[in-house]
Amino acid sequence: MNRLLTLVTLAAAAVALPAPAQYYQIANQIPQLIQPALSGSLNYKGFVETSYVQGVGNNKADFLEFSTTQGFKYSNWFFMGVGAGVDVMFSHTNDGWGQWDPSSDFDTNHSSTKTSAMIPLFSDFRFNIGGVSSPSFFIDVRIGCSFLVGKDYVAIGDGFLTNNEYFYLKPSMGLRVPVSSKNTSQALNFGVTYQLLTSNYWYNSRNNVTLNALGVNVSYEW
Repeated sequence: MNRLLTLVTLAAAAVALPAPAQYYQIANQIPQLIQPALSGSLNYKGFVETSYVQGVGNNKADFLEFSTTQGFKYSNWFFMGVGAGVDVMFSHTNDGWGQWDPSSDFDTNHSSTKTSAMIPLFSDFRFNIGGVSSPSFFIDVRIGCSFLVGKDYVAIGDGFLTNNEYFYLKPSMGLRVPVSSKNTSQALNFGVTYQLLTSNYWYNSRNNVTLNALGVNVSYEW
């Protein structure tokens, strides 16, 4: 319960306080969060996951992701770790794609592709709602960055994604099902997920673009 109050305090501070006060509040609460790790009372836990999301909005891309997260659980209801993955991106173009102004500052030295690979790196926060010995619900939040592999621009919408670094946010929620009643640390997770990426975008001029996608994920934890 104390750790739950700590997390609620951190969330409230991030929303309500001015920036200097936020930093001070968070700094004061960090020792309470990491104390279980320093004392050795945490339990190691790992996840492997696959997900598929389809793009929504004007600029669409679908993603097939394989990832793993490694970390520790503070209690039966809270896990925190770090992870990495491999994404295969399948971008969509509109009917008028490629009709840009040749007198603009577009870098013609780059080739373009509609299928590319990305490497997401993230922190992972997972909350379990209910007991661990029977099916229960979970909420998972990944936040970090994703890197486009290679130097090719990605043809999407009416233009191109032109940078290699992306902000990455991926919340999920779903059902956790223990593999057996004798070993409750092993479970399958079935969820729905939303993925957000931000990038530089070029179509007659350079702008920022947000890629939104919705889909499903399946993971195994031990």
